[in-house]
Amino acid sequence: MCFIKSHKTHDCSDIEEVSDNLRSLVITDMDNVNDFFRKTGELLPHLEKEENDIIKHLAGIEDEINTVADKLIAAIQHDREKLLSEVESIKLKRVEQLEMVKQELEQHMTALGNFKRYSEMLLSSGTASDVTRSAYSLHDRADELMKFDVISHVDSSVPPVNVTFTSCMDGDDRNLVGTVSEGQLPPAA
Repeated sequence: MCFIKSHKTHDCSDIEEVSDNLRSLVITDMDNVNDFFRKTGELLPHLEKEENDIIKHLAGIEDEINTVADKLIAAIQHDREKLLSEVESIKLKRVEQLEMVKQELEQHMTALGNFKRYSEMLLSSGTASDVTRSAYSLHDRADELMKFDVISHVDSSVPPVNVTFTSCMDGDDRNLVGTVSEGQLPPAA
């Protein structure tokens, strides 16, 4: 209440009236706050459900990623073993070819060595009739031994080989790791 009787310089209202108006305003605010509190409370279970759903969903995606990755790892391991097997097969085939040619050359060297020793022995300790009697057969044997073209034989038996590995990282999409290819090197110019 205002104790001043004359209110010329300011407005005034009855305190009971103002109190009732403010009380109504507070009640309305409380109703709004209660409504907002209820709505906010209703959102929490929704958010918790969404959190659980996303965790479950993403766990499923993680499982899917792991399954696909495990399959890729297995496929890569399979390709790796296949490629290493191809390389081992090429190596064994090539080593076998080289060993066979090496044995042929060693046999030829033995025959040449035997011929050389026999000829030297005949020339150094044989009589004129021994040399005369053996000369034609020695000459024929020398011709026969000399016809074996060692270089051509080696070149034709074990031509140079070019084994290459092309990584799938280099753009080859035939398998996950890459490819091994075997080819002949072009002849030297």
